[in-house]
Amino acid sequence: LSLGEAASWDTTAIELSARISAIEAAASGLHWTFAPMVDISVDPRWGRVSEGAGEDPFLGSRIAEARVRGFQGRSNNLADTLTVLATVKHFAAYGAPQAGRDYNTVDMSERVFFDTYLPPYKAAIDAGAMSVMTSFNELDGVPATGSRYLLHDILRTKLGFRGLVVTDYTSINEMVHHGVAASDAEAGLLAIKAGVDMD
Repeated sequence: LSLGEAASWDTTAIELSARISAIEAAASGLHWTFAPMVDISVDPRWGRVSEGAGEDPFLGSRIAEARVRGFQGRSNNLADTLTVLATVKHFAAYGAPQAGRDYNTVDMSERVFFDTYLPPYKAAIDAGAMSVMTSFNELDGVPATGSRYLLHDILRTKLGFRGLVVTDYTSINEMVHHGVAASDAEAGLLAIKAGVDMD
C-alpha cells in the first residue's frame, strides 16, 4: 500500500489517507501508531520495500511529512481526540541491508547516509513527529538500538528530536546475537545509555 501511494506523488491524498487512519484508530481507543516507515530502500530483494516510499530521498521526505501531519494533525495537538502519536521508523538506514537481507549489516559512507538515507527522518521530525523507533540493523558495526552516535549525536543533537525513542520488537535482546552484549540485561543497559526511552 505505501509504495503504491508513493508512486502517485500525491502528498495531499497520502496525508488524507493517514488522517483517516488516525481518526479510525483514535475512535477505536488507540493513541499511538508505529508509522510512518520512512526507510529509503534501493535493493528490491529487501522484504520490506513495499512499506516505504522507495528510493528517492526527496519524495520520501515529502511523504514522511504528509503522513506525520495526517496522523498527528496539522497543529500537532495530541489533545485532539482524533489524532494519534506518529512513530518515525526505523532509525536509521534500515532500508539498506547488505544483500537485501532483513536485520543485516548496513555499510555505507557518511555522505550516502546523510544525503540519501537521513532526509526522510529529518523531514518527519521537522513536521512534528514525537516518537522515533530504532532499527534492527547495525551501522558501522554498532546495532542501532545501542548506538549513541545515532540516538544521541544524530537524532537528539543534530536533528533536535525531543520526543520518545522506542525500540522495535526485541531489538534490545537481539544485540546479544549481534555479539555486542553478553546478556539481555547488558543489552538493555547499552540501549539506555545510547538514548532509548522505552522497549
